[in-house]
Amino acid sequence: MSRPKAMGGAAPATMRAVVVTRPGGPDALQIKDVPVPVRKPGWVRIQVKAFGVNESEVTTRKGESDAEVTYPRIPGIEGVGLVDEADEDSGLRPGQQVATMMGGMGRSYDGSYAHYVTVPAGQVIPFETTLPWDVVGALPEMFQTAYGSLATGLDLKPGQTLLIRGGTSTVGLSAATIAKDLGATVLSTTRSEARAGELRAVGVDYPLVDNGTLADQVRELMPHGVDAALELVGCSVLADTLRTVRRHGMVCFTGALAGQWTIPDFSPFMIPGGVRLTSYAGEAADLPADVLAHQLQAIAEGRLNVPVAKVYYGLEQVRDAQADLESGTTPGKHVVVLDD
Repeated sequence: MSRPKAMGGAAPATMRAVVVTRPGGPDALQIKDVPVPVRKPGWVRIQVKAFGVNESEVTTRKGESDAEVTYPRIPGIEGVGLVDEADEDSGLRPGQQVATMMGGMGRSYDGSYAHYVTVPAGQVIPFETTLPWDVVGALPEMFQTAYGSLATGLDLKPGQTLLIRGGTSTVGLSAATIAKDLGATVLSTTRSEARAGELRAVGVDYPLVDNGTLADQVRELMPHGVDAALELVGCSVLADTLRTVRRHGMVCFTGALAGQWTIPDFSPFMIPGGVRLTSYAGEAADLPADVLAHQLQAIAEGRLNVPVAKVYYGLEQVRDAQADLESGTTPGKHVVVLDD
C-alpha cells in the first residue's frame, strides 16, 4: 500500500513566530525567525490567518502549565487559516478554509502564534464563509467549549431552561448565544450589575448578579429549578449551583474561573437527590463541521453574536493581547489577525 501523496507545499523555508524560551512576563514572548514546520504523514500544515488569545497561553508563558509543556515553545491552542499541505486522502485541499484547536497544540507541540502550524488531520475542521478572519478567529476554542458543554455535557434541548454561571466569560457569552439559537431560556450571571447589559446583548433572558449564593435567586424565577446549569466559575460555588437545578436536571462542570478545580473532603451527598453532575473537557471532534457551518451562517445572518473584545494585527501585538486579557477589563475574545 503506497503512502498518501502530499498536496500543496508552497510554504517558504522560514517564518516569523512568537517563541517562549523560558517562563516569564510579557517580555518572554519573543518574535523570532524559525523554520516553517515540516508536515508529518497524517498531519496538515495550515497557513495561519488569525488566532484567539487564551488564558491557557498566558499560563504557558508564565511557566504554570503542567509537565506537558516544555520550552522552547510556540504557544497557541487554536487558529484559523488555509490548508497549505495535507495528505491526498485527507479530504482537505490547499487553500481550503479550516479551523483547529486543542489536542496538545501550543503545549506538547508548537501552536498557532506563527504564520504556519502543523496539526493532526483529525483536529482540523473545514468550513466555508465570507466572514472576516477577525470574526472567525474568535470562534474555535470558544465555540467548541461552549457547544460541547451544551451538547455533549448537558444534552440541552429546545424549550429547556439553562443557567450559565460565569456568564461574562467568553465561553459563557458564546454558550448563551448558542443556547438562545437552540430555543432555550437562559439565565446567566455576572458579579457586577454594571455588566448585566453585556448579558442582555447576547440574548440572555435573566441576567443575575452573583454574590456567591445564587440558588435562592434562581428558585424565585424557576421554583422547581432550571433544567440545566453550566458551571464555569468552579468548585468554590458548585454546591450552590447544584441547588439551582430541578430533580433529574443536570450540571456540567466545564471551567474554574475562580481557580478552584477540586473540593476538599468531597462527599457525594453534597449532590442533591436526583440531580445529575457531569463534566466537559472535549476536543476539536466535539465541534462537527456541520455544526460550525450552522454557527457561521447564524453569525452571518445576525442570529448569533460573537463576543470579540479587541482585534490585534500582527505578531508584534501578541504581548498587548495577552496583557489586555490578563487585565480582564474588556469582555469577550481577544483575536490576533496576521498579514499575508
